[in-house]
Amino acid sequence: MATAKRKMMVEGVKLEMTPMIDVVFQLLIFFLVTLKQEDILGRLEISRPAPGASKPEEQVKLFEVIVYDNRELGGEGVALQGRQISFRELDRQVARLSSVSKSVSVIIKCHGKSPHSNLMKVLDVCAKYDLKNLAVFSL
Repeated sequence: MATAKRKMMVEGVKLEMTPMIDVVFQLLIFFLVTLKQEDILGRLEISRPAPGASKPEEQVKLFEVIVYDNRELGGEGVALQGRQISFRELDRQVARLSSVSKSVSVIIKCHGKSPHSNLMKVLDVCAKYDLKNLAVFSL
């Protein structure tokens, strides 16, 4: 008997993993099958619009400013919607436009030979009236 005890102490106790893995998988399957999900979307408090009460979408407004070189002719080199104007007139038009909507898109097109100061003046006018949808292109 003493040899059996010694043999058992030397070998140690073995723990079989296969039955434990089987039990874990059975528990996993049991919890997945018996899990009851709550209907979260059914409890949200939202108000949906009526089927026919849709608001008309606002059309995207574009405001086109062209900066060009007009130093030889003595002009300021700014055109608004295709019409040559002064910076003072541009300031008035942008002020009127910004009072209507701040989300208007301003497209600024610069000719290659136009002075950089003209572009900066146009950008300053847009910043003065808090217009943020600006796009600057070179022609």
